Amino acid sequence: MIPSLYIHIPFCRKKCIYCDFYSIPYKDDVASAYIDALLEQIEKLEGIFNTIYIGGGTPTVIDKSLLAKLLQGLKGRCDGSTEFTVEANPESLSEEKISILLSSGVNRLSIGVQSLKDQKLSRLGRIHNAESAKKAVILSSKKGFKNISVDMIYGAWNESEEEWKEELEEVTKLPIDHVSCYSLTYEKETPLFTALEGGSVEPLEDDIVARMYEYAIDRLSVRGFKQYEVSSFAREGRQCRHNLNYWENSPYTGLGASAVSYSEGRREENVRDVRDYIKRVNGAEALVASSEKLPPLAMAKETAAVKMRTREGIDFGWFMSKTGFDLQVIEKAALKDLLEKDLIKYKKDKDFVTGVCLKRKGFLFCDTVSSALL
Repeated sequence: MIPSLYIHIPFCRKKCIYCDFYSIPYKDDVASAYIDALLEQIEKLEGIFNTIYIGGGTPTVIDKSLLAKLLQGLKGRCDGSTEFTVEANPESLSEEKISILLSSGVNRLSIGVQSLKDQKLSRLGRIHNAESAKKAVILSSKKGFKNISVDMIYGAWNESEEEWKEELEEVTKLPIDHVSCYSLTYEKETPLFTALEGGSVEPLEDDIVARMYEYAIDRLSVRGFKQYEVSSFAREGRQCRHNLNYWENSPYTGLGASAVSYSEGRREENVRDVRDYIKRVNGAEALVASSEKLPPLAMAKETAAVKMRTREGIDFGWFMSKTGFDLQVIEKAALKDLLEKDLIKYKKDKDFVTGVCLKRKGFLFCDTVSSALL
């Protein structure tokens, strides 16, 4: 099977103030032409994918007829063993669209809940409320989805630790199998960053955000959601295979405006503008806007940086087989420094050292660890 396919749907009803992903306001005519362009690209693909992930933007914002048309075009690219995920937002996830997803082979739903506090949702610029988010999850489960993931954000300005604890308790009572918890970040060129610079919002102290994260690790574990990556928690057997493919630095194909493809060290990014993407597909023009080819050593270091994000860390034998390099040789200085800083530890099988993985402190400073390995 071919590893992974990602399809970007860059439409939203309203862009969130913290989001720096490429998206534009939804319009039926533009979306229709875009779906046609995607289908033309899908026709050129061959084989069955191990995972398919349709993200955004908001994939479920498109009209139900367009959604059905896109999914119909993917039927030859998946089978019963494919993990097929679609992202959804509560305000655009109707009963009819849920039925379309299920009948088209989609078997995993990722719902952008973000919060179960109405005031926090409003501050973040979300257009749903807590009640509609819960209803969307429950309806999806009742209609037949057996693998549901939700995204949650913590560390928003004016948010208390107690509020975050209440949200986690509430979300784990929903019929879900996977939770992604993301600390709010202030990305440049977003309204939130502008507000930060203007002084109208004040970030929480790092210590508070760290305690929120550690509480999530502990509480979600008690509720049956085991951490398997820095931000990802799942019930047994419900880890996201698509994201695991990313964290192993394995190949993937990206379709759509701003989508990225990666294979054998070459990374290519498509043009970002939707209309330009449509025009290029219709004119049989090149879609790639930028491309880079990593030399073998750089590719190996990148593999180490992304794989270290996972709970299991890096097995030395796996790394040698994957990259052709000995991790303890190419990262000798970095590993020594990270061990001394108590951010990572050795993995052992009896008395034999088999690899390295993050310590509890390392999860708090994962970006530092990844940067050191790069």
